[in-house]
Amino acid sequence: MKSNFKFSNLLGTVYRQGNIVFSEDGTQLLSPVGNRVSVFDLVNNKSFTFEYEHRKNIRALDLNPQGTLLISIDEDGRAILVNYKSRNVLHHFNFKERCYSVKFSPDGKMFALATGRFLQIWKTPNATQDRQFAPFVRHRIQAGHFQDIVSLTWSRDSRFVLTTSKDLTARIWSVQSEDKDLASMTFAGHRDYVMGAFFSGDQETIYTVSKDGALFRWEYTVKEDEDEEDLSKYSWRIAEKNFFHTNQSTVKCVTFHPKSNLLIVGFSTGDFRLYELPSFTLVQQLSMGQNPINTVTINSSGEWLAFGSSQLGQLLVYEWQSESYILKQQGHFDSMNSLAYSPDGSLIVTAADDGKIKVWDVVAGFCLVTLEGHTSSVTAIQFAKKGQVLFSSSLDGTVRAWDLIRYRNFRVFAAAERIQFSSLAVDPSGEVVCAGSNDSFEIHVWSVQTGQLLDTLSGHEGPVSCLSFSQENSILASASWDKTIRIWSIFGRSQMVEPIEVYSDVLALAIRPDGKQVSVSTLKGQISIFDIENGKQVGNIDCRADIISGRHLEDRFTSKNSERSKYFTSIHYSFDGLAIVAGGNNNSICLYDIFNEVLLKRFIVSRNMTLNGTMEFLNSSRLTEAGSLDLIDDTGENSDVEDRIDNSVPGSKAGGDASTRRTRPEVRVTSIRFSPTANAFAAASTEGLLVYAVDEAFTFDPFDLDIDVTPQTTIDALKEREYLNAFVMAFRLNEEYLIHKVYEAIPISEIQLVSSSLPVIYVPRILKFIGDFAIDSQHIEFNLIWIKALLSAHGTYMNSHKHIFTSATRSIQRFIGRVAKDLVTVSSDNKYTYRFLMTTDGTAADMQDGVQEDQMSVDGLDSENDQVADSDEYMSAVSDEEEWTEFEKKKNKLSLQNPEVAESDDEELI
Repeated sequence: MKSNFKFSNLLGTVYRQGNIVFSEDGTQLLSPVGNRVSVFDLVNNKSFTFEYEHRKNIRALDLNPQGTLLISIDEDGRAILVNYKSRNVLHHFNFKERCYSVKFSPDGKMFALATGRFLQIWKTPNATQDRQFAPFVRHRIQAGHFQDIVSLTWSRDSRFVLTTSKDLTARIWSVQSEDKDLASMTFAGHRDYVMGAFFSGDQETIYTVSKDGALFRWEYTVKEDEDEEDLSKYSWRIAEKNFFHTNQSTVKCVTFHPKSNLLIVGFSTGDFRLYELPSFTLVQQLSMGQNPINTVTINSSGEWLAFGSSQLGQLLVYEWQSESYILKQQGHFDSMNSLAYSPDGSLIVTAADDGKIKVWDVVAGFCLVTLEGHTSSVTAIQFAKKGQVLFSSSLDGTVRAWDLIRYRNFRVFAAAERIQFSSLAVDPSGEVVCAGSNDSFEIHVWSVQTGQLLDTLSGHEGPVSCLSFSQENSILASASWDKTIRIWSIFGRSQMVEPIEVYSDVLALAIRPDGKQVSVSTLKGQISIFDIENGKQVGNIDCRADIISGRHLEDRFTSKNSERSKYFTSIHYSFDGLAIVAGGNNNSICLYDIFNEVLLKRFIVSRNMTLNGTMEFLNSSRLTEAGSLDLIDDTGENSDVEDRIDNSVPGSKAGGDASTRRTRPEVRVTSIRFSPTANAFAAASTEGLLVYAVDEAFTFDPFDLDIDVTPQTTIDALKEREYLNAFVMAFRLNEEYLIHKVYEAIPISEIQLVSSSLPVIYVPRILKFIGDFAIDSQHIEFNLIWIKALLSAHGTYMNSHKHIFTSATRSIQRFIGRVAKDLVTVSSDNKYTYRFLMTTDGTAADMQDGVQEDQMSVDGLDSENDQVADSDEYMSAVSDEEEWTEFEKKKNKLSLQNPEVAESDDEELI
């Protein structure tokens, strides 16, 4: 079982707060998702999330015009500089003040920062500078506003910066001292916050937009009756005033594209408008919902517009010329309750308290469809075996079946009386579906074909909390508050074994894929493993010491002494049944080895300090006699009226926007599942849907289009004698035992055909595998046949891509060298025995014939080597011991003189 899982992607959340940014080529969109940054490739339909995390939610970010440096700043002013190409963190820096906006200059040499009412201009770190400890060097700081700066904009020549503020003014600043006389102007006249100020394409005009919907056009003109050649006589004057007439709505965000003179304005009602300037012509007016638009940006070509709304977590990319949506995404409004992988591992389905079910593409990271039908929280979801039908249970008293081909609800299951279903299990054959409830002690069983209630399984003496079916047979395991586990034969309508007693409340249950073991997570922090056939406990894992529970702000005790959440609420088996992954209402995801009962790896769910339970120690500077200062609700001190209004439900812990809740959200994992492909697992958490994968990136493979790449389908393909498909799928899964099984099961007569049909992308990995495998293998001729077939089929491609095959060819050379050396040793040992037998009487002739046959077999093996090693020196070295010794001396001498030449000489030998 592999344990080297790494964070791969964050799904289920597309936007939280802050600004969004297009890359310079306009094909990628960067969006802050809490304390991380996600990148959406709009052309290739892919997405990824940077692995690094901020201490708090990101407030501002920007990408330099060269597309090499990304800077992101959180709510406390802590910045992280990242190499955008390699995704590596370069530097951490603390500006020690809340930052509202950050922008790189068009030439990429500077970046401007709005911190409070000050404008800071910093030099961009570059490779030509001397290596210094602090790569951030401040160029200058400007002060002049009386309130916080709202936005900033660079001029096209990178000489000036426009800032807008809550003091109802905008100002222009010069970057260099020689331009100071040209930039000493305050743009006053607005009656509300100035939300944005922009230069025109020729920099002769400035547009300012205020929150109340006023647009002022400023021109750099000379005063009346003055000399036009004297620049000191010029000043900025209002040339025109226009108004949006927004009817009680206010401007929330605005951006301007100088090349096309296009102004895009977003309003608090969810509407956005496109104007052509300077004529102030309304081009389009559309709406993206009922919630305010918090940010807007436009790509460099002016074709795509991107909008973000934080209240519902919406992200929208709109092509205004064709009036079509490029991207329209929205996460769950409430916290996720359950997740399920499709049988081929390409889709993840999530269910949440908002009553919606979303289907996510694992590779693309986008939501494909949202299923709506439940009128209350969806508690559990599960696929049928074929992956075309999805079942869901809800607190609205129904279990629904969804068709994932037509994306519709085709069956509704309900009990005789209205009860809230909290657990769900589907038979592997897809014939029956079972559901349990906290309101009832029975398990309800329905027929999928007819929708009729077949049976109610009675026996539990408390509410049924967990249900799970075995994938190999129709064995149903159920757990209840009565501290028992019951095993049911669903078609026999009976219990297979006596109830299994558990000495604590069962929180989660999972059956091993082969149906022989069942594991439960208890309230005492134990994972107990039971044998289903005998009904006896065969293992127990104590998880309390492995769980990081964290400390809440209202706690009067440290996390070390905390008893809160020292247990797991969701567990799941791996495909091979050797490991189990667990998560709960804490900050830990633990991967356990079942046989040895040890912790393999622990993952931290989040480092976001805005969530309760992520810190082990509280900040002592924020603690008072009355408690932590972070618990004080200071929304009444906000300058904006809409920010002072609190519409949240008191004490509510559920919801999408953390900033509108009086109770701080807690870090927790509500559901966790292994992928059927065995190379990833996903966890539904407070931050979103976390995906951990073995490989760093998902590699596209044509076999993923029509074949379910799982270990079981690989074995099935091998039984069906589809050797090529089985071999490719084994390497896609990268399971060592599976590769060995398929490799040795391919008949010799099929090796030539499989090698010639093999995609070239797998040739280096297969050659490397054969080279490493053959060193300890006794099947010399079998391995040589494989090497010969691969070299014959792909020799031309290998010759033109030598850098890819360097490691593989060295492994093959090491194997052939070992074989050749063994043959020389055997030949030299038997040479004198052969001569002795030739001089004796009696059976000398028979002995001679036998030795000649042995010599012919050795020559035959040499001819096999000749296909790989096309070298006269090599072949002569194999035939005689003395020449082999000289060959070794020559090779060692050459490697000492020039290692690079020796490397190239080694490659020529193969």
